[in-house]
Amino acid sequence: MTVALMWEARAVEGRGAELLAWVREQPATGSPSRREILRAPGDRVLVITWWEAAYDAELPELPEPDGALVARPVHRWRFESAG
Repeated sequence: MTVALMWEARAVEGRGAELLAWVREQPATGSPSRREILRAPGDRVLVITWWEAAYDAELPELPEPDGALVARPVHRWRFESAG
């Protein structure tokens, strides 16, 4: 089964580039089959990782960035492939 973990954070206004740099500096943990980093207006950064694992498997996730860097808590979602 393929499981996708989504991690999305919104930087404090004007600090989107710093948040993106922070995400890129995070060490890779585990072995996802794919990892993609995206950005959007509003200083938002999204990371999606794909894993060959059961839906409820224990999988490594990005931590919370320093509270001074983000405007709100990180949002996290888990999805399974629908075919």
